[in-house]
Amino acid sequence: MRCRYLIFFQYAGTKFSGVMKTPPHQGGEGVQNFLEDAVRKLRPVNQVSVSISSRTDTGVHALCNSAHVDIQRKDGRAPFEEDVLVDALNHHLKPEPIRVIRAHHVPGDFNARYQAVSRTYVYRLATGAPHITLMPVTESGLCWSLRDTELDVDAMRRAATVLQGTHDFSSFRAINSETPFKNPLKTLDVVEMQPGTSFTQQHFYRDIQFWELTFKSRSFLYKQVRRMTGALVAVGRGKQSVSQVGELLEARDSLLYPQNTAAPPHGLFLTRVEYREAGER
Repeated sequence: MRCRYLIFFQYAGTKFSGVMKTPPHQGGEGVQNFLEDAVRKLRPVNQVSVSISSRTDTGVHALCNSAHVDIQRKDGRAPFEEDVLVDALNHHLKPEPIRVIRAHHVPGDFNARYQAVSRTYVYRLATGAPHITLMPVTESGLCWSLRDTELDVDAMRRAATVLQGTHDFSSFRAINSETPFKNPLKTLDVVEMQPGTSFTQQHFYRDIQFWELTFKSRSFLYKQVRRMTGALVAVGRGKQSVSQVGELLEARDSLLYPQNTAAPPHGLFLTRVEYREAGER
């Protein structure tokens, strides 16, 4: 009996070429390569294909991504229990920085990508370290360290309200092969900036302030979150005004997005993928 599972998994994206599978002739490997290898080691009789819900780019992390996968055991054996499947996959994923955190039995026509009702990303910023070498090693590759000691947080929050709601986000997407087929009209349910936390704040000698930018929508365009983050940081640094963010949004032209403004990938985390059924994080 073939059984479809919805799995939730997390990973540190530093070493991967994104979450999606890469072909053998390309350098680097995606998280999907390792997930599919782990499923194959369970020796299913069906061809293995892990269908990822939410694409993340090279260097981007996830505390909760999701996917669906079909597994049919040989000799008519009963389907894996959910907790047994989680343990078995994690056994085969060692020592990679990838962990399956939950699994759910779902109907055979369930689709992890198209049935997701929202995705939440958090971008982590740090201020107070004039150079990356002065950041605690535990934060290496996990936040964007800004040389600025202070940001104009009020202005950033005003700019965030400009982005919230339903808009054509063409100016905030990067161009790729899928651009002609993606509707640039998106609804951002949440765009907010709040103080962040880190274990090191209590124990590190330097006064570093962490911030978290949160974005929630059903779906996002290619590099949209990193480009929105970069624009908001530019406002916080006084390099761009709130009204200029509005003008950029209204222009609906990706070529007008200022060069070298997009936030780097290592501060970005996919933190939540939600569904109406089959459980949610």
